[in-house]
Amino acid sequence: MKHSLHRTTAFSLVELVLALGVAAFCLIAVLGTLPVALKTQQAGVQQTKANAIISYIVDELRADVRLPPGKASQVQGNWSSLHGHWGTVAQPDTLFFTNDGQLISVVQGTCPPAPANATFRATLTYMKPPTLTTSIAQITVSWPAPQCGLTNVSGSIDMFAAVNR
Repeated sequence: MKHSLHRTTAFSLVELVLALGVAAFCLIAVLGTLPVALKTQQAGVQQTKANAIISYIVDELRADVRLPPGKASQVQGNWSSLHGHWGTVAQPDTLFFTNDGQLISVVQGTCPPAPANATFRATLTYMKPPTLTTSIAQITVSWPAPQCGLTNVSGSIDMFAAVNR
């Protein structure tokens, strides 16, 4: 009588446990990077919005300079209060923006309280012009808006803007 010599090939239980252990270790390592990735992505979104706000401010300042006296109040927003601060180093202007980048209010002062729905705080500090035709402003956008100063903020962006007069 002959016995069949068919051998069945399969993974042993030890090999399966080891393979599952290696897969679980790799999965835990990948899942550990998710909070850092989400935080980095959120910071990138906030920086992009802050850059858009700076671009908006510079555009409005350049447009306001070209308006004849008395016409600045017809511009959307409260940009007329910014007109005329270029001659001397005045108190900084503080602008508050929503999360969507909409202008809420313009306030003079170094640390006014933020409106309830403000996400971004923009501070415009006017510099003495180096020439009669160019004016310079330092623009700082920080978030969250309720924070005062740059010590307790989540992030901030700085820019110098030169405006031809």
